[in-house]
Amino acid sequence: MTNDRLPVVGRLVRLHDVTLADADLLDKWNRELEPGTFNDFGPRQPIPRESLLAGAPLRDERNGTLLIERLSDSLPIGTIGWRRVAYGPSPWSDAWQIGIELTPEGRGQGNGTEAQRLVADWLFATTTVNRVEAATDNENVPEQRSLEKAGYHRDGVMRGAQLRGGTWHDLVYYSRLREDP
Repeated sequence: MTNDRLPVVGRLVRLHDVTLADADLLDKWNRELEPGTFNDFGPRQPIPRESLLAGAPLRDERNGTLLIERLSDSLPIGTIGWRRVAYGPSPWSDAWQIGIELTPEGRGQGNGTEAQRLVADWLFATTTVNRVEAATDNENVPEQRSLEKAGYHRDGVMRGAQLRGGTWHDLVYYSRLREDP
């Protein structure tokens, strides 16, 4: 990811690297996570300040995280991250799996839809993967709509794939391929 092309700016949001100045905000978001939400996987670790202090972004060849900022008022409204997943022994079969977390102030306005489209476009422009995918809880209909509006194709349901809140949940998988519009 040497050809970063960051920040990525859309019509509604800007995606940029997390900096040391953002660490307290991300720690606050982690402490205030709404219990019982689709991203509630229990207590979280604090942001790794040592990597931020060294000037390194929260991203490398295996995974990463960007801050989502609303353009209308420069308010940070969430994060979008990705991690490499393998579908075969060759690195050419790898894909990026993305995940998004928005604050309540950032939801329901198209911000997540645009962020998920922008991050896929950026990953295609800066890496060689052919597939960017996302998974969401079968009951998270707003996120399913958001992914579809962002150009992701519904691939199917993985039954009992995620343990959250002490119960197993089905996940709906979506993907965008490099050749998709």
